[in-house]
Amino acid sequence: MKRVLVLDASQRSALAVTRSLGKRGIPVFTAEEGSNALAGCSRHSKQFFSYPSPRLYPERFIEVLAGLVKAQRIDILLPMTELTTTLLLAQQDAFPRTTIPFPEMSRIEGLVNKCTLMHTAELLGVPVPRTWYVDDPANPPDFQNVLPSPAVLKPARSWLQLHDQWHRVAVKFPANPMILNNLINSDPTFQLHPYMIQECVAGHGQGVFALYDRGKALVFFAHRRLREKPPAGGVSVLSESIAVNPVLERHARALLDNAGWHGIAMVEFKVAPDGAPYLMEINTRFWGSLQLAIDAGVDFPWLLYQLASGTTPETVTGYKPGIRLRWLLGDIDSLYLTLRDRRNSFMVKLASVLRFLTPAPLRTRHETNRWNDMGPFWCELKQYLRDLINEPESR
Repeated sequence: MKRVLVLDASQRSALAVTRSLGKRGIPVFTAEEGSNALAGCSRHSKQFFSYPSPRLYPERFIEVLAGLVKAQRIDILLPMTELTTTLLLAQQDAFPRTTIPFPEMSRIEGLVNKCTLMHTAELLGVPVPRTWYVDDPANPPDFQNVLPSPAVLKPARSWLQLHDQWHRVAVKFPANPMILNNLINSDPTFQLHPYMIQECVAGHGQGVFALYDRGKALVFFAHRRLREKPPAGGVSVLSESIAVNPVLERHARALLDNAGWHGIAMVEFKVAPDGAPYLMEINTRFWGSLQLAIDAGVDFPWLLYQLASGTTPETVTGYKPGIRLRWLLGDIDSLYLTLRDRRNSFMVKLASVLRFLTPAPLRTRHETNRWNDMGPFWCELKQYLRDLINEPESR
């Protein structure tokens, strides 16, 4: 068995990977900055390690990680976030005998750079929201009179490096042109780096999840989001496996085939009320609701492990639609935000409470709190209560 090190162990995706591989007897080690983390509390993690912050100390992070990989004889490294993936691939020479099952950085860059991705999608005939590109922030084009309202303001990259440290930059949703202009003129993210402005598309999110072997598609999976945090759109807290929409699969294939993709990817769409899909982004890493795919019958971590081990992954002939995955604490937050919102009527709030209290137990599984591995849930609950006490308004 190959020895695996799962990074970013506070991510729910890291927990799903740790449980998937650990149940198969694969030696799984976990690591994160800080003294403990979600996946590190799982009984399937052989040992948990701490490393320096990749955001604040990227060079030290690579140095410590290289020593850890050598000392623990790690065969496969699995980063869970865009930042750690970027750092590892940029310093791949520091891990000469370890497999990092991702394509070269140039292929990843073509997908994670949102401006480049949208340009590519337009060339391939994949529908995108109406988009205005600002490649040179010092000389932006004059499109003020044609911009939509509301609009979406998107940096080209989710992570930017400034003064040897990395910073996460967020998508903005300005409510009107005045706020949009204020953001562009005051936020260094949009003054110094390329960005784009897109029309805000109403609808619901759908993801197409894929595994590729050196440009060849092996398996696809899909789910729909039933509830999110925040409720208007964000992280999925209740999701359901569904059959892959053939139109979305065709668009996802076009983008990933064009990239000559290798490994896992999530192609995210927004589906408008009239059924028209629009590309939102592509995540070149494991996603938050990964456990749903595993529960439904597509064990992406195991398939990727086989790929990284040099063996042909098992053939997946199908999966179960209708399986639901619930992130309990995130769902509690989502309900709280719905009840707190004064714009919601009494009937809307009552319906939200009833939906929360009737989670279809025969087909709903909980993401972190599982009876045969409760350590991660207790870890998550302690942190949740700690955050609630220290920052009650942040929930």
